[in-house]
Amino acid sequence: MTTTPLLSLTWTDHVTGRQGHLVIDRLVRGVSSGGLRMREGCTLEEVTGLARGMTMKEALHYNPDGRYIPLGGAKGGIDCDPQDPRAYGILVRYLRAVRPYIETMWTTGEDLGLTQDIVDRAAEEAGLVSSIQAVYHLLDDEASARKRLTDAFAVEVDGIGLDELVGGCGVAESVLVALDRAGVPYEGTRVSVQGLGTMGGATARFLARAGLKIVAVADIKGTVANPDGLDVDALLAARDSYGTVDRTALRPGDLELPGDAWLSVDAEVLVPAAVSYAVDSANQAQITARLVVEAANMPVLPDAEEMLARRGITVLPDVVVNSGTNAWWWWTLFGDIDANADEAFAYTRRSMRALIGQMLARAEADGTTPRAAAHAIVADRLPVIAERFGRYR
Repeated sequence: MTTTPLLSLTWTDHVTGRQGHLVIDRLVRGVSSGGLRMREGCTLEEVTGLARGMTMKEALHYNPDGRYIPLGGAKGGIDCDPQDPRAYGILVRYLRAVRPYIETMWTTGEDLGLTQDIVDRAAEEAGLVSSIQAVYHLLDDEASARKRLTDAFAVEVDGIGLDELVGGCGVAESVLVALDRAGVPYEGTRVSVQGLGTMGGATARFLARAGLKIVAVADIKGTVANPDGLDVDALLAARDSYGTVDRTALRPGDLELPGDAWLSVDAEVLVPAAVSYAVDSANQAQITARLVVEAANMPVLPDAEEMLARRGITVLPDVVVNSGTNAWWWWTLFGDIDANADEAFAYTRRSMRALIGQMLARAEADGTTPRAAAHAIVADRLPVIAERFGRYR
């Protein structure tokens, strides 16, 4: 599904020459939703694809009976290494430059390379009320809604913020639904995860608790593997803020392998949960897993996905799989759920199980891939949303 975005712009930082991008793919009730990422090499093309993906994620969670009415899709991106000492200053200047859009039509938050704490701090310094203030006028009771979301962000589970867990809960549920439909038991099913940041770490945590065996995780230093299963909780406790594991926490049986070894380890499930474009037409040949679950945004290139399909390997697409975090924000803000971890996990599991099931059933009925099925569902819903709310208002 390719369309021309509603708005596309590139900003150049007058101090460093670094560039940032903003793409608003679509508005619903005058507002769009999509995170802000920061990484070296971030391009306008990448941000455009991510913005289109956000339109799809919003449409996929459309429930005419829910309080949360999906927004349009958007995305921001800054071409800078988040560990660069100049990164925070660039972030603040970017937010100042796009401030009119955040005030009126773009709600944003953390994405690859940025945490919500950093986004919030920079937004305040840039003179913004909030990174999601554009949606406030759509709320029935703004004060209560903002307090509910603030309270939800304060909730912790085993020392980890609820906001860092709900996305991985949704990814894990996607895996479990696919296994259920295939008649594969959880116990003993092996999983390899690329990325142990917010999304990858939470996914590994929920899958391990469901009885699956996490046999490999990859971070910027390489791959850590153990065919008998890794101690996920120990690895999560040994992460730094960028998701890099302290190797002194490894057990005697844990192996340190090259960075791309996560692709080829013996596992039934592969979860790319780090960068975009991680699986291409060359390295897809290393994959032996039967199920690839896209926890990251756009990790599998289209030609690689076609090659995987020809080999009988199923790819569950990012627009469905990792949509739980974005939906949780709005479910909470609009009042579909309260600031409670058990309620958030239950609602996320129920919603993701229904959505993944619908997508896989559509793929089977149409004889297509899960991604094509997800696109078909979106194509059905967007006109309904546009008819009810219009394209711009």
